[in-house]
Amino acid sequence: MKKNAGFDNEKYLTEQTSAILERLSLFESKLYLEFGGKLLFDYHAARVLPGFDPNVKMKLLQKLKDKADIILCIYAGDIEKKKLRADFGITYDVDALKLIDDLREWGLDILGVVITRFDNQASAKIFKNKLERRGIQVITHRYTSGYPTDVDLIVSKDGYGTNAYLASEKPLIVVTGPGPGSGKLSTCLSQMYHDFMHGIKAGYAKFETFPIWNLPLKHPANVAYEAATADIGDFNLIDPFHLEANGIPAVNYNRDVEVFPVVKRILEKIAGSQPVYKSPTDMGVNRASSGILNDEVVKEAAKQEVIRRYFRYSCEYVMGFVEKDTVQRVELLMKDLGINPENRRVVDPARKAAEEAILMEKGNKGIFCGAAIELKNGSIITGRNSSLMHSASSLILKAIKHLAGIPEKIPLLSRNSIESVGTLKRNILQSKTVSLNLEETMIILSISAATNPTVQLALTKLKELRGCEVHMTHIPAPGDEAGLKRLGVNLTSEPNFSTKDLFVA
Repeated sequence: MKKNAGFDNEKYLTEQTSAILERLSLFESKLYLEFGGKLLFDYHAARVLPGFDPNVKMKLLQKLKDKADIILCIYAGDIEKKKLRADFGITYDVDALKLIDDLREWGLDILGVVITRFDNQASAKIFKNKLERRGIQVITHRYTSGYPTDVDLIVSKDGYGTNAYLASEKPLIVVTGPGPGSGKLSTCLSQMYHDFMHGIKAGYAKFETFPIWNLPLKHPANVAYEAATADIGDFNLIDPFHLEANGIPAVNYNRDVEVFPVVKRILEKIAGSQPVYKSPTDMGVNRASSGILNDEVVKEAAKQEVIRRYFRYSCEYVMGFVEKDTVQRVELLMKDLGINPENRRVVDPARKAAEEAILMEKGNKGIFCGAAIELKNGSIITGRNSSLMHSASSLILKAIKHLAGIPEKIPLLSRNSIESVGTLKRNILQSKTVSLNLEETMIILSISAATNPTVQLALTKLKELRGCEVHMTHIPAPGDEAGLKRLGVNLTSEPNFSTKDLFVA
């Protein structure tokens, strides 16, 4: 276990598996388990709970493999508007395809895909065709008639009865999706209705890592969840149903609390005498708190995540993806925690690097960018842009030279190779900018390593950058952002553009 770990992943995995099996035993035939958050690559949880395995849910599914089937939900509207999964920079429909491939790599397969709130959207129909022609079962669910007030209509042949059904022989059905609003809950309830119509008594439960119900409402780990969902307006609160029924304060979030009376009535209508929950918290099987080893480590990590979210939403605001109130929500959360953007250690060094670039390039009217990375040993390295390369390229080259013990004055890339690529971009590809972005830099670096042992040594150090903190004074260009994501760093940037051009290739 890492020295600064705040979370015991193995203990959590044991406790969480036990909790799911215990909940499964309460129901006669089948349990639909709604998986909130990310099924794979849950980097938010890994950042907030140092020591958390971002793929722990897959390990859990492997333990339950013989008992479980998997249903993947995706909202048709998210396909149509090309909603992005920010940590990978890919759309939700592409993420769904990636998830199916990833599941197969883990030895798991899906029962089928449900396209929710389907209304013949053109993009959703193309997505459906693509999957079906690759042998994957796809069904569509339209908006449920009567939802949310007319429970008699919802739970009838004209409500859930109009939906297609995915039959399964296994007792546990995991229902997941690429993000919030995918229609996981409605899919679970629709499936339950059809099961009961087939004489199968099924139940429902929810597995979601955040908010952590038995931590304080204002614990930074729970505040970090609010920051992560600021764009959809989620907020945490004490579950009033749980407090009234059990006399114990428990943290939940607004959407679950708001929808609980309706969900409870639907479950009662479908399940009859089956166990019915007294609160939305009772529905959950969250055991995340059992894995916390060092609360102070978790608190500090969660505060850093709130700052990251502030920078992310600030950039998304200037790019037009979110409204100003999203940024303001996170600003209020930072104020509540007594933190500010400068509490991120790489922020000030990146800004100073940009200032140094301005001083060194007097007379040049270009935009100057600075970048900084905090290595695992706490060292901070900075880089800046120039006529030859972007600040991200400069930063990464300096960082791997530092890790390899190569003196800074020894260049890893020859000027000839850099200028050759610049000539290609300018004269043949007709590019406006000829300086090297990070992806181009890493390609040249890998080619140079074939004949240069020093470069080869530096190249091996790239993998040591995974998980390091990086900050840039400007929104990274596409080639820089893609390269930094592939390196696995935790990237933030100021809401400034690195060029006055509106279109950046």
